[in-house]
Amino acid sequence: MLREFVTGVGLLGRGIGVVFRSPRLLLLGALPALLAFVVLATGYTFLVVFLGDEVELVTPFADGWSSGWRTTAHVVAGVALAGAGLVVAALLFTTLALAIGDPCYEAISRHTERQCGGLPDEVEVSWWRSAGRTVRDALRMLVASAVTGVLLFAAGFLPAVGQTVVPVLGALIGGWYLALELTGVPYERRGLRLAERRRVLRRYRPRALGFGVAVFLLFLVPFGALIGTPAAVAGATLLARHTLGDPTTVRRPAPVPS
Repeated sequence: MLREFVTGVGLLGRGIGVVFRSPRLLLLGALPALLAFVVLATGYTFLVVFLGDEVELVTPFADGWSSGWRTTAHVVAGVALAGAGLVVAALLFTTLALAIGDPCYEAISRHTERQCGGLPDEVEVSWWRSAGRTVRDALRMLVASAVTGVLLFAAGFLPAVGQTVVPVLGALIGGWYLALELTGVPYERRGLRLAERRRVLRRYRPRALGFGVAVFLLFLVPFGALIGTPAAVAGATLLARHTLGDPTTVRRPAPVPS
């Protein structure tokens, strides 16, 4: 399991190699990511600026406590809110970036497929169908992100566990959702919908988690998502190919689509 997890982490590194060998792909994928980053960074800034008011809103039970315990409750609530906000932002970032830049990430994924020998039985997907899939999956991810954020926020109040176990769980849950979301483009090309790709990825869970957690942590690095998103799309394409038995070794350089 550990070896599979590490191999999954390596898929992100291979994805970085794919896009850095083709600077046009890097720029192509960075622009939608930049727009999504600006939107979510603005929202998270508001969360931090008004964190004091939000903490007061969610901790009315501590109003009658002594000052020391009340301060402790406020600090724990603030840390939990900020952490849950980061998890939700990382999940929503991918959904928003893919929705904005669907044609761009489709081109990156196709380029990666060609480098590994192509896909002879590709299912043609119209732009409208692809856009509809993106919107439906985005709504599902929005619900999942909201539920995850609430659960992690509540767990953040648990002594010791909230400051140790919860961040790890956040990275694992976030990594799984990211792997599921990012593989949408190559799996859709093979005619697989969300429920089907979830079943496929479960059979390779350690590798999918390794890839997804690496992407999740990269997205938490300031501006890491700008480079990380096109690389993650390329890495997710390699992950999808592996799970379906397609070759993942680069055979020859493929021309960058114009």
